[in-house]
Amino acid sequence: MSETKNNNGLKVLAALLGVVLLGTIIYTVTLYQDKKKTETVLTQEKELVVADLNSLKSEYDKAILESNATNEELVTARDNIAKYIDSVQTMKADISALSRYRRQVGVLKAEREQLLRQVDSLTRSNTLIAMQRDSTYVELEKQTMFNDSIVVQNTQLAQVVEKGSALNLSKINVDAVKERNSGKLVSTQRAKATDKFKICFTVADNVIADAGDREFYIETLDPQGNVLGESFSKTNDNGASITYSKTTEFYYENKSLDICDYINKPSGDFQKGQYMVNVYDDRLKLLGTSQFTLK
Repeated sequence: MSETKNNNGLKVLAALLGVVLLGTIIYTVTLYQDKKKTETVLTQEKELVVADLNSLKSEYDKAILESNATNEELVTARDNIAKYIDSVQTMKADISALSRYRRQVGVLKAEREQLLRQVDSLTRSNTLIAMQRDSTYVELEKQTMFNDSIVVQNTQLAQVVEKGSALNLSKINVDAVKERNSGKLVSTQRAKATDKFKICFTVADNVIADAGDREFYIETLDPQGNVLGESFSKTNDNGASITYSKTTEFYYENKSLDICDYINKPSGDFQKGQYMVNVYDDRLKLLGTSQFTLK
């Protein structure tokens, strides 16, 4: 009887232990499943935080790329987000840390909105400045073109005035003359009889020319092309030069003026052949030419 009771007691104890073990197993499995579920949720939350940070970083990259000039505040904010991404990816996921980063993401989003508004305002200001600069440049270009046009017109006008104010000859005449004992000069065509050349020309009237002392240069060439007289040289501002026989000076008063001058016989008789006389102004512009022949 006593042995039967003992057996029954053992069975009850074994049953109780079985129940306790089963409960322990169930509790352990439940804890493990809850842990895995929590780890999965935390991993997902971590990935969401990283995704939000990457999205913010991408928006900063885009804003920096679209900015005409490098914005240090945008670059600094983008670099800080990159550090947060590295921290979240390497950290051990837990609720407190993720909550802290979640709050930080909110702060970063607000900061992004403020920075982007500033950048947008700065971009609009820069655009307006660029438009004003372009408008100013266009006006400057117009003014430059206008000034260039005025300069060209003034240059052309100065050239016209210069050309119009230049003196010209209305006629030129050359005679070979013989001087009689009385001093009277008579024309001749014979080389041996010629004592000098009488060169006469008429300066035409010009109301816009400057009145005052003037000088012309007379170039007389013999049949061989040699310059008769003392043979002087003259060079103008453009580098052109002539060799001339003599200078004729006169006072011009804007009215027609007759002028005569003489080229004396060289050391010996004049040669037979064709002679040429050229008259130049003080700028070495050829005003007139005359040819004649001595027999």
